[in-house]
Amino acid sequence: MHPLIKDAKNRMDKTIETLRNELAKVRTGKATTALLDGIKVDYYGSVTPLNQVGNVTVLDVHTLSITPWDKSLVPVIEKAILEANLGFNPISDGTNIKIPVPPLTEERRKDFVKLVKKFGEDSKVAIRNVRRDVNEHLKKEQKDKKMSEDELKIAENEVQKLTDQHIKLIDDILKHKETEIMEV
Repeated sequence: MHPLIKDAKNRMDKTIETLRNELAKVRTGKATTALLDGIKVDYYGSVTPLNQVGNVTVLDVHTLSITPWDKSLVPVIEKAILEANLGFNPISDGTNIKIPVPPLTEERRKDFVKLVKKFGEDSKVAIRNVRRDVNEHLKKEQKDKKMSEDELKIAENEVQKLTDQHIKLIDDILKHKETEIMEV
């Protein structure tokens, strides 16, 4: 396999990985620890991710639980969750924090589907940019007499196959996430 094609595959795989990470943060109406991934807490003067100051778990389909390692952080964590503006109202008992995850309204579900489609479209654009970039490099190599015209065509076909595979994978991921969001 040509080094440029190998590089293209790696870059396309990273795009898919990034898409999956972004989609994990999108609410589906079910409780998941990924919903709190972006929250940072002021831990004695340094900004620290929530999952590094306590144990974040899923109690049931609609409830998250946070058990801070330092009990004095309970009010700080509550404040951080409220300031994150995720639509959660944390409930504290002094040592633990429970977060009920409210079911999504139909309108909110549709907004999330639009957001998911936007992430998907951005990922497809990134994949196509990788294809364009690699094809330009391949043409330059052919122009510099480092490969024949036949080799160029074969390499371009390989890049196109990679592109098609990754775009289909993005479509499959999006379809799955949309189904998950619209499920009541």
